[in-house]
Amino acid sequence: MKGFTKKSKLIAAFGLIGVLTVWITWTGLHINHTVKPNLTVTQALASENGLKAGMIDPKTGKKIKYWAAPMDPTYIRNQPGKSPMGMDLVPVYEEAGQDKEPASTIRIDPVTIQNMGVRLARVKRKPLVKYIRTFGNITYDERLIYTVNTKFNGWIEKLYVDFVGETVKKGQPLFGIYSPELVTAQEEYLLALEHNARLKDSPYAGIREGAQRLLDASRTRLKYWDLNDKQIKKIETTGNVQKTLTIYSPAKGVVINKNAFQGHYVKAGERQYEIADLSKVWVDVDIYEYELPWIRNGMPAKMELSYIPGKIFAGNVMYIYPFLTAKTRTATLRLEFPNPDFHLKPNMYANVSLESAVAKDSLVIPQEAVIDSGVRKVVFVALGKGRFQPREVKLGVEGNDNEFQVLEGLKEHEQIVISAQFMLDSESRLREAIQKMLDVQKQNAASTSAGSMQMETEDLDMSDMKMDQTTEIPKTQTDDLDMSDMKMDETTGTSKAN
Repeated sequence: MKGFTKKSKLIAAFGLIGVLTVWITWTGLHINHTVKPNLTVTQALASENGLKAGMIDPKTGKKIKYWAAPMDPTYIRNQPGKSPMGMDLVPVYEEAGQDKEPASTIRIDPVTIQNMGVRLARVKRKPLVKYIRTFGNITYDERLIYTVNTKFNGWIEKLYVDFVGETVKKGQPLFGIYSPELVTAQEEYLLALEHNARLKDSPYAGIREGAQRLLDASRTRLKYWDLNDKQIKKIETTGNVQKTLTIYSPAKGVVINKNAFQGHYVKAGERQYEIADLSKVWVDVDIYEYELPWIRNGMPAKMELSYIPGKIFAGNVMYIYPFLTAKTRTATLRLEFPNPDFHLKPNMYANVSLESAVAKDSLVIPQEAVIDSGVRKVVFVALGKGRFQPREVKLGVEGNDNEFQVLEGLKEHEQIVISAQFMLDSESRLREAIQKMLDVQKQNAASTSAGSMQMETEDLDMSDMKMDQTTEIPKTQTDDLDMSDMKMDETTGTSKAN
């Protein structure tokens, strides 16, 4: 009896389990047929509330602008749903006063601004200075180069300055030269002196004047051959012809070229020495073509040498060459620098900086604030309360410390973004594109509704339809509509055809 009771309980338990299984299966099938599968809580709540774009979300109290995909902001819908990746669309809300602002204006909360590392700066008004940095080559001042030669043929018998680089003073002996032509000219001069001494007391004025002209001509000939007054006076006092003539330095400086050698035969006009005065030097520098508008004669220049670190030499722009170098597309400037201590030596390389005052009063912004796409230049302006607006600007020249001159687009004391503006630019472009898409959808919806209403009125409008009385109806058509054989049945009220 006890065994039978246990078996009955076990059978009853299995039967109850089977009934529950069948009920649960039937209920699940019924629910899948009546309710949409995979309905999330957000969609369910939105579907219950019937929310669409432009309505107020009861949870946040904000107006819903649209729904967007979390991983693809360009995928937008006017109601809740699923993104192509299977994720729930999230609502995007309109901000207060957003309708009055351009579509490119963006809003970012303070925490995100800090995480992005956004830094701000103000538009300043101050003098703008343009610095041009280049390198130069020190060379001789061509106005202070002197050439030593003779105007007669001869032989160098004695050499006083015998190597290149030697420093000489003005009037210092360079070499002694023997010239038969010069000896002859001295003898003629001595004869002219003697002849003039005999005839200076002649009673005939013509003879006196002739003797004096001959003497003057002989003295002038010696001067033309570079004999100075002291040498000529020595010939007069001694009455002797000097075999060799000493050639003196015409200026102080350094011998930079020497062709004279002892015993060497020289011809008239041959260059024997070149002497350069290094009290002033030139510096030739190259600048780019676009930098030419900021260069003017007389503007200050500064120069530094690698072998004298920390020392700055001051000079000025002396000359701007009127042509460019074809291969490098650069212009050459000639700078002038004083060289009292002879630290500046020709053929040295030097770092040169030119300072040009572009404007005494102009708006200036940092270079890092500008987004240059090659077509336009954009700066992000901070409007406050997390709002940022892109603004196209017109820039002038680049000044000192990587600063740009602002010609149009900004005002003094406005705050601008100087870091992370590329992320702001991408967000601004995205929002502007989405706004344009929404505007196009609204226009299409408005045009579609207007077109459907117009089609309905056109389908029912028969005001323009009139019967043409002059047109005759073809007989074949009237035969088809002939009802002359039809009669009204008086008992039934229906017509019969014979």
